[in-house]
Amino acid sequence: MKNENTPRLETPRLILRRFQPGDEDAILEIYSEKETNTFLPWYPMTTRQEAEKKLAGYLEGYGQPFGCQYAITLRGEDHPIGYIHLGEGDSWDFGYAIRRAYWGQGLVTEGAEAVLRWLETTGLPYVTATHDRENPGSGRVMQKLGMRYCYSYREQWQPKDIPVVFRLYQLDLSGPHPDYEKYRTQYPSFVEELG
Repeated sequence: MKNENTPRLETPRLILRRFQPGDEDAILEIYSEKETNTFLPWYPMTTRQEAEKKLAGYLEGYGQPFGCQYAITLRGEDHPIGYIHLGEGDSWDFGYAIRRAYWGQGLVTEGAEAVLRWLETTGLPYVTATHDRENPGSGRVMQKLGMRYCYSYREQWQPKDIPVVFRLYQLDLSGPHPDYEKYRTQYPSFVEELG
């Protein structure tokens, strides 16, 4: 994989950039919003100190050999309204969230398409993404991005310590790849008929 690290990307409506000092209040807005974080593993933030810690983690991540942690901003505004992330490791887990006020406008799909186009140039073989079965809107984004459904699995989700059925999707970036199997072998898995 090429040693590139979160280059600035532009779409018709968005600027995708690194998080930077001064984004603490925006991070708190994104991560404290109950609706935005209902189906994410962490509890909503409640303090600016938590946002400062999150920003410090972003900044540290940009110093790694490969990083993909984007702030979603509207063109003409420099205030983050969401994020797109790619986790490292063999799953290359692709994730995203946007504040409730911006749901239903196709902004996450637009931004994610740009990030995936960039990822194709890095030599990354594939990305995976999961969504809580109770959050089908996130699954529709995965489908619009061309990801294929592989299987579902049950996990006792931490730190919330609740049982969740996740649906795993995969998008091959450099030719066909077999389904990512780790969650299938680690947790009780099954295939669902998606309607």
